[in-house]
Amino acid sequence: MRFTDRTEAGRRLAAALGHLRGEAPVVLGLPRGGVPVAYEVASALGAPLDVIVVRKLGVPYQPELAFGAIGEGGVRVLNDDIVRHCGIDPDHIAAVERTERQELERRARRFRGGRPPAAGDARTVIVVDDGIATGATAAAACQVVRARGAAHVVLAVPVAPPDAVHRLSGVADEVVCLSAPPLFGSVGEWYLDFAQTTDEEVAACLARAAAGAGHARRAADVTAVEVLADGVRLAGDLAPPEGAAGIVMFAHGSGSSRHSPRNRAVATVLQEAGLGTLLFDLLTPAEEMDRGNVFDIGALADRLAGATRWLREREPARIGYFGASTGAAAALQAAAADADIGAVVSRGGRPDLAGPHLGDVRAPTLLIVGGADMRVLELNRLAQARLRCENLLEVVPGATHLFEEPGALERVAELARSWFVAHLTAGSDASGAAGRPRASH
Repeated sequence: MRFTDRTEAGRRLAAALGHLRGEAPVVLGLPRGGVPVAYEVASALGAPLDVIVVRKLGVPYQPELAFGAIGEGGVRVLNDDIVRHCGIDPDHIAAVERTERQELERRARRFRGGRPPAAGDARTVIVVDDGIATGATAAAACQVVRARGAAHVVLAVPVAPPDAVHRLSGVADEVVCLSAPPLFGSVGEWYLDFAQTTDEEVAACLARAAAGAGHARRAADVTAVEVLADGVRLAGDLAPPEGAAGIVMFAHGSGSSRHSPRNRAVATVLQEAGLGTLLFDLLTPAEEMDRGNVFDIGALADRLAGATRWLREREPARIGYFGASTGAAAALQAAAADADIGAVVSRGGRPDLAGPHLGDVRAPTLLIVGGADMRVLELNRLAQARLRCENLLEVVPGATHLFEEPGALERVAELARSWFVAHLTAGSDASGAAGRPRASH
């Protein structure tokens, strides 16, 4: 069995771990490559995601031979047999641990971006890696997790050699391995794309998961719906608003869908603020096959308008639009033709593609752009100059187009929440600044 990349491997692995959903597990990814795999597992199981940072303690004259391992929270596990056989004294143990703990803490801070660790009292913990060669690090991780109090330790990997699976069954309560080929050379040979995972990618996975934390608390409120937009049936997920609060419709960008993890993370934050959300596919699967449809802003705006009429028949709340990439242009063009849209937020959007319609937008509009997304930032500034409604340009420092940097997506969610709460629940004049363009850096 070969895997396209770590994302596909994680999704396949998640399907094999479905039996653990009811145990409220915590998913821990081994950095670096195990974290993208763990992200898919945690997303599918509705579980918290964190990183499990361990450092092996090496024998002085043979550092590749570990006499123990350490984890966060002061956890240390020792192999007494190796300590005794190699004659390692307590002073040396303390010195090695001191050095390794400094590196462990540095990495943990780098990956988490200042966020606290996930709940450490979970009874079931799933340790995930992108594959196993020798299994030494995975074994150390399982031992650390056990020492931290986990009652049920599951080790989950897409691929590993049979002998490693056998050995690891002695340190984990359950080993889930999708493929254990007898002729095993390296983990990378079982992936079509096995590009090195960077520290930044690890941090971005954890940030996205943190931004979406809490979605399980509202999972029961989200209903799968069939949106009827001018005779076309579109799949969607509706979280009705609480009370008289507003509802935000998501217009996805090119190549995206209602399953976008970034938009779902933002939707969760809006839901927790009392706002309803509707994430739906602007195009049918057949329509998506024609790439021309993805960039037909006029057609996408018409489709969004039709979905808005469908929603108004069911929900009396004020409606706002959240658009990403080309979806932002569709949202602005649809809002230009609908005076009752309460607010628009664009995330890394292309408002310039709404062209001559920008001057007709009356809904208060927030443009959010990454500071490192220079081309899109300039296009947003040009588009902002054409808006005559209340508007604000927020630049997230250091963020690139997909806001994958630590804390970037959380900032997007915070900005969107504040904008929608102010304009959908308190009225469009809440800020008292209608008609005055502003920019924030």
